[in-house]
Amino acid sequence: MVTHGPPEIFNRDQGAQFTSQAFTKFLYEADVLMSMDGKARWVDTVFVECFWRSVPYDEVCLKAYGSPHEAETQLEQYCHFYHAAPRHQTLDRPTSDAVYFEGIDKAEVA
Repeated sequence: MVTHGPPEIFNRDQGAQFTSQAFTKFLYEADVLMSMDGKARWVDTVFVECFWRSVPYDEVCLKAYGSPHEAETQLEQYCHFYHAAPRHQTLDRPTSDAVYFEGIDKAEVA
């Protein structure tokens, strides 16, 4: 928050860490509006959570980076791989990039 300032709105789920009095007080004192997804809206964040769960297991823990620059380069390559690699080909699922860019194309047409 020091570099860019506080966000206008913080969207949170109903996990205990985001509903605690200490956390909500911190946001309130920073004049940040709070938004909470409805109960059982886990699907809203499942893709992001899967990605951030895969980063340590599939990339970080398997490598010994020689420098911060090397870590940044390797993580950038992993992100490109993760979003462009076909997932579950036997299920004929598109890549993350394909789903994202298809959505952008549809929005531009509308």
